[in-house]
Amino acid sequence: MRRRPRPALRLALACVIAGLLATAGLPAHAEVQTRNVLVLYANVRQLPANIKFDRGLRDAILNSAQRPVAVFDEFLDVARFGGEAYVRALSTFLHDKYASRPPGVIIAANEEALRFLLDNRAAMFPQVPVVHMSVSRSFLRSLPALPADVFGVPIEYDFAGTIDQALRWHPQARRLVIVTGASARDRGWEARLRSEVTRFADRVAVEFLAGLPTAAVLERLGQLGKDAVVFSTGYFQDGDGHYFTPRETAVAMIAATTAPLYAPFETFIGTGIVGGRMPSYEDMGRQAGQIANALLDGAMPASLHLPDIMPVTLNVDWRQVRRWGIDERTIPGDAIVHFREPPFLEAHRTEVVVGFVVFLLQAVLIVGLLLERRRRRLAERSDHNHRFELAHASRLAVAGELTGAIAHEINQPLGAILSNADAAELILQAGGDRRDELRQILADIRRDDLRASEVIRRLRALLAKQEVQGQRFDLDEAVSDVESLLRGEARRRGVTLDIRLTPSAVTMVGDRVQIQQVLINLVLNAMDAVADLPADRRTVVVSVENSASGIDIAVRDRGHGIASEHQPKLFDSFFSTKGKGMGLGLSIARTLVEAHGGRIWAENGPGEGAVFHVELPASGMTGIQLPGPA
Repeated sequence: MRRRPRPALRLALACVIAGLLATAGLPAHAEVQTRNVLVLYANVRQLPANIKFDRGLRDAILNSAQRPVAVFDEFLDVARFGGEAYVRALSTFLHDKYASRPPGVIIAANEEALRFLLDNRAAMFPQVPVVHMSVSRSFLRSLPALPADVFGVPIEYDFAGTIDQALRWHPQARRLVIVTGASARDRGWEARLRSEVTRFADRVAVEFLAGLPTAAVLERLGQLGKDAVVFSTGYFQDGDGHYFTPRETAVAMIAATTAPLYAPFETFIGTGIVGGRMPSYEDMGRQAGQIANALLDGAMPASLHLPDIMPVTLNVDWRQVRRWGIDERTIPGDAIVHFREPPFLEAHRTEVVVGFVVFLLQAVLIVGLLLERRRRRLAERSDHNHRFELAHASRLAVAGELTGAIAHEINQPLGAILSNADAAELILQAGGDRRDELRQILADIRRDDLRASEVIRRLRALLAKQEVQGQRFDLDEAVSDVESLLRGEARRRGVTLDIRLTPSAVTMVGDRVQIQQVLINLVLNAMDAVADLPADRRTVVVSVENSASGIDIAVRDRGHGIASEHQPKLFDSFFSTKGKGMGLGLSIARTLVEAHGGRIWAENGPGEGAVFHVELPASGMTGIQLPGPA
């Protein structure tokens, strides 16, 4: 019966101790110790393959509070350093470094690391299980039988398969150029290639560029024609003794060659090679991590059921496929195609779906906005109609309030006409030639008739329900008409109406009737404000002045002024300080003034009374729609 590896024995003992501690009521987690995994890399840290190994390895190794694992990396750099003294110093260093933190599993990354570990294991970490990765099957076969606690999944780079695929894609090729280097690893690849390429001797002429200085290699590659195909493993050392990473040499060769280049390592993808049949370094690291997990958990080697070899897959750079004119239909379905631009819908599926959804939402939003705009315009039109009706009703109410004064204004000329008619009749009955007197009587009748007609005209203009007029008119004339309409009402109330116009004509654009309606409302309110005052204070002053911002109309009274609590609400609808007032006059006035692009406000006058200001632009309307019928 095979003995259990020591790490598994320690794990079993730890479990037993943990159980005993739990029975005794002690915390079991106090005995859980961190297990250590040591990874030995043969080459330098920045080798692209090492980076991929590490990514897969750490992705696979389980690490949790119940099973803490620490991974340590060491880079032997045996490609550049060697000899018994270096190996002895290195093994002593590793033994001393990890004496206080002995590894539970050691992972050897590639052949040189495995050979170093097998040769020096007894002096460093005896009886610690070893997992190998990136070790070729041919190398393992060249060794004596491995110890029972050394195992892993071997690899085999498919040089021949890669070359065969290259010749299939380039049937016009007559030469196969193979580039290798001068290090021990490079010479091993060269020996294997010389053995394998004999099978292609009947298809192409094979030429080796082996162990040459890099400058010579690049010069030869730059002289190749369209009838050549290049295969290279890259190299660690050239003929001049300079050291590189294989990927660095691949980049240099791609920049120089005039022929397509193929390689067996996935780390070369993206340098400009067409492709090759390659194992995955990340998969190697992931497989080694899974084996390490099992060993840390106490699994027996016989229970691991490891695969015979790591799989190899054809990897292709799509950009190079297009560059060298390879028929994409000849690419096998199981190949991994890198840098291929997927179809637009596939590459931007999320963006397309989001864009389509956004488009639909925008379409719905636009339709909704159009419907809302239509509803808003209908509502605004209805509001304008209601304001027009309200303004007209307000004028009718004002006319009703002025009925007595207007009747008096009309009765005066009518009475004068009647008196003149009676006088003319008496002159005719008396006989004689009194034509001059009759002409004077007729002139008086005509004048009084015109007076009555003018009163009626002004009243009709105020009361007419007509379209809003946005026309140029003389503001002084409009104010004078207001004075004529209100003169009789002022006499009836015993109020002095003082109209002060500008010396020069003031012209504006707007609706004459609506501006007059504003003035009538303000003047009547001013008359109401002084109604209960002594005769010397029953004065209302209307002044028209030019200002820097346009035209300023002021209506002043000598009443009691505006209470501070009323001032913010003066122009609100249905607010009134009158006992029987509707509270709409000032609200309508504000609407009409603002529709003309102006503003209206009130303030207490200096000393006594109130002043209502109407400020209008000299050009009148500024594009704001006046209240009126649709």
